[in-house]
Amino acid sequence: MLQMVQGVLLLVDAAEGVMPQTRFVLRKALELDLKAIVVVNKIDRRDARSQEVVNEAFDLFIELGANDVQADFPVIFTNAKAGIAKRQLDDPSDSLEPLFETIVSHVPEAPAEDGNFQLLISAIDHNKYVGRIGIGRIFRGTSRLNAPIAKVSRDGTVATGLRLTTLLTFQGLERIEVSEASAGDIVCISGIDDLNIGDTIADAEQPEGIHAVAVDEPTVSMSFSVNNSPFAGREGKYLTSRQIRERLMRELESNVALRVADTGSADTFEVRGRGELHLSILIETMRREGYELAVSKPQVIVMERDGKRWEPVEYVVVDVPEAYSGSVIESLGKRKAVMSNMINVAESRRLEYTMPTRAIFGLRGELLTLTRGTAVMSHTYYDHQEWQGELPGRSVGALVASDTGRTTGYALAGLEQRGEFFVGPGIDVYEGMIVGRTNDDRDVAINVVREKKLTNMRAAGSDENVRLAPPDELSLERAIEFIEDDELVEVTPKSIRLRKRLLDEGDRLKARKRESTRTTV
Repeated sequence: MLQMVQGVLLLVDAAEGVMPQTRFVLRKALELDLKAIVVVNKIDRRDARSQEVVNEAFDLFIELGANDVQADFPVIFTNAKAGIAKRQLDDPSDSLEPLFETIVSHVPEAPAEDGNFQLLISAIDHNKYVGRIGIGRIFRGTSRLNAPIAKVSRDGTVATGLRLTTLLTFQGLERIEVSEASAGDIVCISGIDDLNIGDTIADAEQPEGIHAVAVDEPTVSMSFSVNNSPFAGREGKYLTSRQIRERLMRELESNVALRVADTGSADTFEVRGRGELHLSILIETMRREGYELAVSKPQVIVMERDGKRWEPVEYVVVDVPEAYSGSVIESLGKRKAVMSNMINVAESRRLEYTMPTRAIFGLRGELLTLTRGTAVMSHTYYDHQEWQGELPGRSVGALVASDTGRTTGYALAGLEQRGEFFVGPGIDVYEGMIVGRTNDDRDVAINVVREKKLTNMRAAGSDENVRLAPPDELSLERAIEFIEDDELVEVTPKSIRLRKRLLDEGDRLKARKRESTRTTV
């Protein structure tokens, strides 16, 4: 997408400052030598530190290798909610005109180069009627509707005998048909098979490709499989492996960073993406569309270089109250995190680290526990580095339902000392379903559906007076972070459940014994 523009607005919060996502996008923009305007937003916040944030932005530019011209960026201070922009904090302003004027004066027009037609595809959309839609900027020349064209792939392969059958440009948020477009225009085209980001649509007589920014390879994989739990089919509309496969193949039409592969099982697919969040968004989208599936714990994709194993590493920022910073630093140290910076931000402490991507799985929940829900963590891909050895696993075990039925307040109240529950009373559960976390590192099978025996002195209605701590209902992202290799997340349009791969307690005991025997040998 960055190859379609001549400049960027680097939006930074006046209080939070530079975040990991800021670093990633800015690095890409600097590599393309794009003009940058730093916009410090939310200057009305009580904890705003606008000038300090500008200094942080400058330091980031230098750290990412910006040259003197790139580092000499203009700064605009804004309150977007009020529609106000200023060149200086004490300037009077009642509009966004200073921002628009800075864009006009600082960002150059796209060069209108003459010569043979060249259009670089920088984004992909999909429409069920016309198929793949390529979106990109015309770098050179002019073309008309129905003109003969060629497709030059990223690897240099040329496909000829094509025609420009669809040509759309943008007017606001709308796409409008045009008969002609020239250098500098951003257009949409369709009707070309196997169109991908990085392809060049060129003049048929002299097809020349344009060097494109490489699409980053996936770093994390997960297994998507058919839901085979006892509650399968209760809530979803699309349940079969064929329906799940078709949906994943359709996602590939527009999600270019995604990879999907078959596995040894017809009911399971390996899905690779640019991090846990990338895959979580896909899962959430599918469940909202009516799909039911089971997903595994994320696994990092390891590369081989010069006979050594290399793994993805993330740049991580944690904002935490000073009182909890010591325990957070200790926790991150156990996960082989390397601190790069520590600064005070208002009443909090900001900790900046690089750490293996696999070390982040489950970290968010651990930090929330350590800081009583006050920690804020964000991260983005940083680099690949040599494999950093084994990491500690989940520090707590799972409370696993031993019976199928509906949870009762009576049963939960008697088991509260065993750990923290993910479910409350009146919830349907099945044998092998994870209903909570233990206080230690061992899994415990418990009966959460047990009912109180009725006597002449005890009535069933008295069970309603039981007082329980509110359950910790896990979101999809937290559920994925919590599970281990022998567990799955069951995802349906209405529910997110955690379960063991082997639902029967006896089968799990046998599996653990076999694993222990192999480890000993």
